[in-house]
Order: sequence, then C-alpha cells, then structure tokens
Amino acid sequence: MESSWQRFINNTILRRTVVLVAIIFVLWYVRAVMTEILLTFIFTYLIVHWLRLVQRWLPKLPTAITAVVTYAIIIFLAYVGVTKYMPILINQIVRMVDYVINFSQSNDMTWFTKYITHYVSMSTITTQVRHWVTIGISTLTSVGTFSFSFVMAVILSFFYSIELKQMNGFSRSFLDSNVAGWFFRDLYYFGQKFVNTFGVVLEAQFFIAITNTVITTVCLIVMQMPQIVALSVMVFAFSLVPVAGVIISLIPLCMVGYSTGGIKYIIYILIMIAVIHVIEAYVLNPKFMASRTQLPIFYTFVVLLVGEHFFGVWGLIVGVPIFTFFLDILGVKSFTKSKTNKINLQKL
Repeated sequence: MESSWQRFINNTILRRTVVLVAIIFVLWYVRAVMTEILLTFIFTYLIVHWLRLVQRWLPKLPTAITAVVTYAIIIFLAYVGVTKYMPILINQIVRMVDYVINFSQSNDMTWFTKYITHYVSMSTITTQVRHWVTIGISTLTSVGTFSFSFVMAVILSFFYSIELKQMNGFSRSFLDSNVAGWFFRDLYYFGQKFVNTFGVVLEAQFFIAITNTVITTVCLIVMQMPQIVALSVMVFAFSLVPVAGVIISLIPLCMVGYSTGGIKYIIYILIMIAVIHVIEAYVLNPKFMASRTQLPIFYTFVVLLVGEHFFGVWGLIVGVPIFTFFLDILGVKSFTKSKTNKINLQKL
C-alpha cells in the first residue's frame, strides 16, 4: 500500500502545483532583489543566444573567449555612451521638457485647458501633478540603486556565460538526486516553460521595440524634429510596453511636434504612429512571435494595469510575458516554437 508521501509524489498535477506555489512564495519573499533577478535573466538569456549563434558560425572558437570579447565590447560601448552621449541625452531631455512646458503654457493650449477644467476640478489636476512629480523624484533617487542592480546583473550573467559547460553539468546533477530529484525535475519543467514563454516573448518585444524606434527615428529626422536622441530613447523605452507603449509615446511626440511645426506636425505624427502600429500588428508580431500567442488588446491592457499595480514599471514590461507563462502552465494557450528556434535548458 502506497504511503501518503508516495501518492503525493506520483500525483503530478498536485506535486507541480505545490512546487509552483513554493516558487511564487520564494520570489515574493525575495522581491527586494527582483530587479537583479529579472535583469540577470534577461542579460543571460540574450548573451547565451548570442553565444550559440557565434558557435554556429565559428564552432571551434571557445565559448569563454566569445563571452569575454562580447562583454568587453558591451563595457566599452557603455563607457562611450555614459561619457559621450549621456550628457547630450540629459541636455536634450531638459530641452524636450521645456518644449512641453512652453506648449502647455502657450495660448494654443487655452482651449484645451478650458475644456479640461470644465469637467475636472483644479484640485484634482493639482493632486495628479503632485503625484507625478513625486514619482519623478522617486525615480531620480532610485537611479543609483538601479545602476547597482544593473552592474550586479551584468557580472552574474558574465560568470554564467563563461562557465556554460560547468553550469550545465552541475545543474543536471540535481535532476538525479535520490532525495529531492522529483523537486528539481519539476523546477526544470517550470524553468523550461519559463524560458520558452517569458524569455521568447520578452525577446520578441525587445526586437519589436528596436524596430519601432528605428522607424520612428528615421521619420523624426525627415521631419527635422528637435531632440532626436531624447525622443528616440523615449520611444524605445515606451515600446517595451506592449500595445500601450505606442499610445503613451504619442502624447509627448505630439506636444514637441506641435511646438515645432504646428498642427500639421501632429497630423504627420498621428499618421506615423498609425503606420507603425499596423506594421507592429501585422508584420512584426507574426515575425517575432512565431508561436502566434498574441493576446487580445483588452486582456493586454488588463494585464498591464494589474502588473503596474503590483510591480510598478517592471509590471508594464514583464506583465504580458508572465501572463503568457501562466497560460502555458494552465494549458489555456500552448506555447510552442519552431524546431529551429526551440530552446532547451540543457543547452543553456
């Protein structure tokens, strides 16, 4: 007769449910370092993919050498960006803010202000302004903390990358444990699901953001818009937020556009955003989201709202990938990749 423990081990659904709840509890307990965890995963995921790509081109080149050269280039580019382009970016952000402030205080905004104050009291507007100022100050004060998390994530991903074979061998040894092998095999199951959903969706959104930014930047250059660098960085940051990012970026773009070229520039920007949205919906998503698991827009916005409420800015970026992961776990939406792109944790 099987013991209760043995019945629990043999009940796959119950066992994996307990393991998943345990993982969620641990992640919630260590939520103070969640930024480091997410950044480390993202960096490691992208770098390992790059190393595998280089291995296909140069199979005889040691992985450690490729990793060292890659990180050396990344550090060099980061140094150039901070010392040369960061002052330019800060200066353009300040000037862009001035554009928005001048626009909001101009006579052209009088009709808009009257319309708003007709339906919304000034006390409500003042409260919201104070709220966003508080968020801005909080963001500035957290730059140092984020920078530390960024550096730690880069270091951890570097050590993982230069010891890929050792990491693979050591990690696989847990699966053969006589005491808790079942637990580690369930961890492997969820880990593989996580990489094949969260990682792939996040990677796809990253490439979509790059494509959107390039197209937008080219259009802004043709329109001879000011503060190109600041606007490009802003568009890239907003593009990391699925669906809503394009809409959010529309507001500052229209303000800067109106202060530069009047109402016709707003029309140009609206047309540009509409074209980019069509490209993203019908070209980029089918191209990068090979699994065809796009969510309806309603679900996307609900997930973004819930994610922002519980996780702040990170919720806007990782909310949809995490939701997709749980859909796959629950069997609501199967997430499968093509044979050429399918990821196996044993190879990472």
